[in-house]
Amino acid sequence: MHTFNSGIKVIVVGAGFGGLTAAVECHRQGHNVEIYESFPELKVLGDIISFGSNAGRIFHRWSDGDVVARLRPLCIDIQDYGFRIHKWDTGEVVYHQKRKPPSLEAPVLNGHRGELHQVLFNYARDDLGIPIHLGQRVSEYFEDDSAAGIVLKDGQKVLGDVIIAADGVRSKARELVLGYVDKPKSSGYAVWRAWFSNEDMIADPRTKEFCEHGDTFNGWIGPDVHFLFSTIKGGKDCCWVLTHKDDHDIDESWSFPGKLEEVLQVLKDWDPVCKAIVEKTPSLVDWKLVYRDPLPTWISKKGRISLLGDAAHPFLPTSAQGATQAMEDGVSIAVCLRRAGKDHIPAALETHQEIRYDRVKAVQKTGESTRDLWHKTNWSEVKKNPESIGFPREDWIHQFDTEKNAEETFEDIFRSYVELRTTASFPLVSAQASSTVVQ
Repeated sequence: MHTFNSGIKVIVVGAGFGGLTAAVECHRQGHNVEIYESFPELKVLGDIISFGSNAGRIFHRWSDGDVVARLRPLCIDIQDYGFRIHKWDTGEVVYHQKRKPPSLEAPVLNGHRGELHQVLFNYARDDLGIPIHLGQRVSEYFEDDSAAGIVLKDGQKVLGDVIIAADGVRSKARELVLGYVDKPKSSGYAVWRAWFSNEDMIADPRTKEFCEHGDTFNGWIGPDVHFLFSTIKGGKDCCWVLTHKDDHDIDESWSFPGKLEEVLQVLKDWDPVCKAIVEKTPSLVDWKLVYRDPLPTWISKKGRISLLGDAAHPFLPTSAQGATQAMEDGVSIAVCLRRAGKDHIPAALETHQEIRYDRVKAVQKTGESTRDLWHKTNWSEVKKNPESIGFPREDWIHQFDTEKNAEETFEDIFRSYVELRTTASFPLVSAQASSTVVQ
């Protein structure tokens, strides 16, 4: 039960990982929160998604580890297997990257996007009782000095104190926040991705090794292409992702049905094992990758609407941090609202943005730097130093505690924003508001 109610009504638009996390964290911090989602029903879709230990630390705080206990059986376990990186043509393992010892308080959780999403959705709706309104497309956002709201497709208006727009890469709120339409840019790359069961894999002597001895994770690195392949749930499910050059001109990051023959053409001179994996794929998705320059602001002019996650900062998959950074946003904004209180919502959102902005920008860049590390590999250098081709797992990203950081940095930043807005004296934070969090 909450021992503190902030009296702040938060409307979250979007029930993806970022929106659900924002709602759960707002609930923990004593706000009244509801979610509006355009999809009419929850569908278990997608393929593998990665949550770094900085996300695991957030999950671990939900109901004292109970949510992690639900997620873990759905996730890959490569503590023993590690990550084996192969040269694209010969197939030789050039580097065997070991996993760091697992952390109880900050687990790494990688699994099927739809299955993990269902756990979070059910936790928010059923365990915490957060109202989630499905099939409610938002057609408009609005705000004034005292409130903000959304207009649903049927014309119904919903009012709140704050709107968190976790409405994805095609965010309608982005235009209101910026005052103009922000066009995406092509990254010059696309990914093919697939998830399927292991029946054909285990029947083929060339591929059965990936399914018979538990979970596996392998990568083949080639000229401007990389191919990642995992088996999960003890080798029962298989998934792969292939990143390659792509110059299609499209409006936004989007997915289409993929063509197997195009994948096999890219892999024609590669290690035959790659072809053996791909040819067993029943269906795949072709996902064009776009990026955006960092937005000048995530906060609307009146300071009551905040973009969150992909709406504010889409990530390339090679960062393995997109969903995790959306989760960090949700934690930060919930803390800032509690610490600021209902009378200082615009300053709370501005404080949240300042706490997050430079970190997000820096983590975003790792999507490009990791891709370039692999796509422009100097193989003679790798021979001398195999570790140089390893997947970067930097402590400044993964060891970060976003809740602790928001609590510790809030006051000085917040004070400066409130002083900009008013010269009157004010109590910064009540003792109760600064210390009460529901687990």
